[in-house]
Parts: sequence; structure tokens; C-alpha cells
Amino acid sequence: MADRPQSHAVTTLPAWQALRQHREQMNDFNMREAFADDSQRFDRYSLSSCGLLLDYSKNLIGDKTLELLVQLAEQAGLPASIEALFNGEKVNGSEGRAALHTALRSPIGRRLELDGVDLIPQVHQVLHQMTELVSRIHSGLWRGYSEKPITEVVNIGIGGSFLGPQLVSEALRPFTQRGVRCHYLANIDGSEFRDLTARLNPETTLFIVSSKSFGTLETLKNALAARDWYLAMGGPEAQLHKHFIAVTSNEKAAVEFGIKAENIFPMWDWVGGRYSLWSAIGLPIALAIGISNFKELLAGAYAMDQHFTQAPLAQNMPVLMALLGIWYGNFWEAKSQAILPYDHYLRNFTKHLQQLDMESNGKSVRQDGSPVDFSTGPVIWGGVGCNGQHAYHQLLHQGTQLIPADFIVPVNSFSPLADHHQWLFANCLSQSQALMHGKTRAEAEAELRAKGLDEAEVQRLAPHKVIPGNRPSNILVLTRVAPYNLGALVALYEHKVFVQSAIWGTNAFDQWGVELGKELGLGVYQRLTGETDEPASDASTQGLIQHFRERHRG
Repeated sequence: MADRPQSHAVTTLPAWQALRQHREQMNDFNMREAFADDSQRFDRYSLSSCGLLLDYSKNLIGDKTLELLVQLAEQAGLPASIEALFNGEKVNGSEGRAALHTALRSPIGRRLELDGVDLIPQVHQVLHQMTELVSRIHSGLWRGYSEKPITEVVNIGIGGSFLGPQLVSEALRPFTQRGVRCHYLANIDGSEFRDLTARLNPETTLFIVSSKSFGTLETLKNALAARDWYLAMGGPEAQLHKHFIAVTSNEKAAVEFGIKAENIFPMWDWVGGRYSLWSAIGLPIALAIGISNFKELLAGAYAMDQHFTQAPLAQNMPVLMALLGIWYGNFWEAKSQAILPYDHYLRNFTKHLQQLDMESNGKSVRQDGSPVDFSTGPVIWGGVGCNGQHAYHQLLHQGTQLIPADFIVPVNSFSPLADHHQWLFANCLSQSQALMHGKTRAEAEAELRAKGLDEAEVQRLAPHKVIPGNRPSNILVLTRVAPYNLGALVALYEHKVFVQSAIWGTNAFDQWGVELGKELGLGVYQRLTGETDEPASDASTQGLIQHFRERHRG
């Protein structure tokens, strides 16, 4: 994808300037009044696709707002950027790579060449390899060193090799296949490792080591610890290959570790970690829910890909969500975005989106290296619905910051209990309604007078009861959390993130800040262990190193 020249930065586009003027005109916009004046507002500002309903009517927008936002996308060259993404152009400019995670969910028969090689047969070859493995484990044909079938699968990975698979396997727990339980090991913390392995039997446990380089510090250390644990618990070294498989591009290192070549699944440079759950990184998902459900997950994501590439910008779900984010971040000075799933099984959705969004759009230069002069990615935070209502929702309702919120809720629960789900759904809708509606001073005073309070007490308490309202939110509704519409939901946010980066002119597919921390970590480690006596480059780090060395009992 060609870099946008600095002289054509997004802030210089006519639509951006028009949006700045429009923002001033929207100072007095009141959502409560907008709904009162327009009985069709929900119908006009809602959209259904791929098993999802998006209600974006409770936003600080009118027809003119959307018209200008779509013009901004067009003037920023978004259609060409989408085409470049799907065609395999090097949209990751700093690393000279394509970003073709969408190829991982493409059906067989489509052709997609990268450097003269058709990728789709490769993708489906790996999917076939995954199918064979899942079938062998679920049928009991894959057995451990003592001939017992595998019942526990531990995925060792971090970042995208952990967050995406964990989200999906937990979100689809009602689809779990009997006989196999999946666990995740990510942090380089002995407490997490010991807590997990205390519940495992080495005879029936399979470890999946997920690391493109087979050298990611946290993953490699945990893999080595898992191998040591297996051997210490009586597992024979000659049978190690029955308990370890790998997803990596470094086959040599994996074989040296003790993994058979036929049990090594490839990773490609054109798939970034935070977009990789659709690949063999998704093995724990497939082992948890079965390969047919995994393919349904891919089908839902592919359906969202089709919607994203074919729907007009004004009726395009990822585009609309991205433009709303730009509207609030760049014109209303919103610095964060709340993600509020009202479903226990989606409790890790926010954690996945934190990496997807903040690692992708936490950038301060454009693709051409020139600095941005506007806000880019917001802070993503949130958590399970009703729990948050008794905690941080207060900030959303009466705090001084404007914080847009996405509510995510299924119509049906897999675990119906009395009228719990009706109350859960009601809480979701009422929170969004309260953010929009608020409570005026007059309403607060009338409410207090109705309780029989004297006028002095009414005036004392009324300011505390005022809720500003006019706070924006989206609601995403699923019929139920199932493989197809979960695939569509995750792909929706992937594309939303890309759209924002394309309009801003930034690179959504590199993460050099993450890499710096890794580089510096080695030097700190060497000083902690005494491998070098050379002092750290700053007094704070050196002082903390010295503090550790004086007190650590290793």
C-alpha cells in the first residue's frame, strides 16, 4: 500500500476540516431530544450482518455527521486500503510484509498469490493437518507414554498466541467436546506454572508450544519448564514427542527440543500474532470445540470479510464503528473506549481487544515516518457487564470524561436459570439507556420532593443526583454466542482497527515498542544474575537491580 504523503495527512483533508466545524455545531446536540423528535432513529441507525445486530443510534450523530465521516473515509483512500489489505500488498510498511490473516478463513477454490505462490492451498493443507490431529486426540488414537488417552491440553504461548485462543475457547465453552480440557500458560511466573501443573497428570497431558521463532522468552522458558516437569514426573525422554507439539516457523529448534517434524505446524510471516487465532495457533480452540465448530468460526469471520469488502461504506459495520471511534477520539477528545460484554463466556473479550487495538493503533508516526498531530488508538478497558455496573460504570455515568462504550449481549443463554437472562439483558439495555438519557436537575428535584423531603434537603441532594446523559454507546446483539457469529464478531473488531489505521495513515501491523522492552529485558536479566557488572544506563534501573540482588533468595 502506498504511503500517504505527509502533505496529504488526514488532518488536511476537506472532510476533516468540515468535521471540525460540524463538531462545534454539535455542542448543543441532545440524544434524548433526538429520539423524541425521530421515532425512526433506531431503524435508521442500526444494521444487521453476519448474525450480528449493531445499534448505533445512541451516538452523538446526525445524518450530516455520518455523511462527513464517510467522506473522510473516501478522501483518505479507505476503499483502496481495503483492497490492498486483501490483495496481499505490503500494508505493514516498516517490516515490508503483507497482512493476510483474512486468507486463513478463505474457502478453498479462491486464489490468492503472494510472491508468486498461491496461499490458499497452503492454508487448507494446515487446516487438514489440524483436522487429523484433532481427530486422533478426540478418538483416543493419540496416546501418551503410558498408553492413556490425552485429556488435558496446555497451550504455551503469549500475546496473540494466548489471548485470542483463550477468548474463543472460553467463549465457546458450551461447544466443548467431551474428554479434552484446555489450559493456557503465558506469564513467566513460577506461581502460574506450579498452580497449573499441580492439577495435571503427565501421562494424559499434551503441551502445544506456540511461538513463531521458538525463542520468545516467556514461551520458551515455560516450554523448558514443562519438559523438565514431564521428565521429573516420570515421563520417559524417548516418549517426549507424544506430549509436545509446536506451532512455529523454526522447525529446527522445535525438533531439537524433542518434537517430531510431523507434529510441527507452520506459521507465516504474513500473519501477525494478534490476528493468528484463525491459523494453527487456534489448535487449542479446535481441540476444545472440535474441528467442525472451528470451521464454523472461520466461516463467520469470512462472512464478515465479505461484508467488509462489499458493503458500501455507509452501511459497512466495521467502517461505521471505526468512524465513530475517530469521531470521538479526534473531535470529542475521548481517550478511552469501554468494552462491556454481558455474557460470562465473553469475559476475556476485552483482554483480546486490548492487544488487538492498542498494539495495532498505539502509534505516533504515519506509514511514511512523519509524526501524527492527532490522537490515535484509545485505551481499551472494561469487563463483564453487571459486575462493572457496581464498580466503574459510575465513571461512565457521572465522571468528567467522555468514554464511548460498546455493549455486547446475546439474546439467548446456553445456561438459562429462572429469569436471570432476562435480567441480564435488561441491565445491558438500561445501562445504555441511562448513559443516553441521564437525569436533569429538574427531574432530580422532583424525585426528591416525591419522597417527602423538605426543600432545603432537596436542594442539598439534587446536584448529586444529576446525571449528565448524552453519553454515547453502541450495542452489539448476537442471537447466542456460537462459533459462526463469534467469528464474525472478532473479525468485525479486526477490521474496525484496520480502518482507523488506514484513515490515520498509521501501520496497524508492527509493534516496535513491544520489541524494545524485549531487547532491554536481556540486559536487565544479565545484571540481575551477575553475568555482567556493567551498570545500567539509568540510576533508577540500577538501584532496583541492586535492591533485587541484595534481597533475592534464588
